[in-house]
Amino acid sequence: MFAVTKTLLPLLKKSTAGRIVNISSGLASLTQNSDPNYEFANSKFLAYNSSKTALNALTVLFAAELKDTPIKINAADPGFTATDINQNQGYRTVEQGAIPTGGYAYAAVRLATLPDDGSSGGFFDEDGVVPW
Repeated sequence: MFAVTKTLLPLLKKSTAGRIVNISSGLASLTQNSDPNYEFANSKFLAYNSSKTALNALTVLFAAELKDTPIKINAADPGFTATDINQNQGYRTVEQGAIPTGGYAYAAVRLATLPDDGSSGGFFDEDGVVPW
């Protein structure tokens, strides 16, 4: 993520509304991971959780670096989606993760199309802010 973002920044800086959306996970939330009542409290995957937490930290740091530009950068949690990484055990289909449902736009779509005054440096799912 770091290398790709740094490589593409010159191109994004030419845009009038560049957007970067990092695909994160609720498993990256330190707040949720420390809550014994969190739905996935027992999902302690050292490499996965810590790499997504690092991605979130880079999101915050890039947001600070880009604060005086029109570029917005945020992290999105798609929810527990059935993919190869979890042996397709997720309760959401890939289509449900990608298509707006229930009146809410999927977090990544919403973040990719933020208005000029939209947030930057945040962590969101389809319901709104995810705690760090």
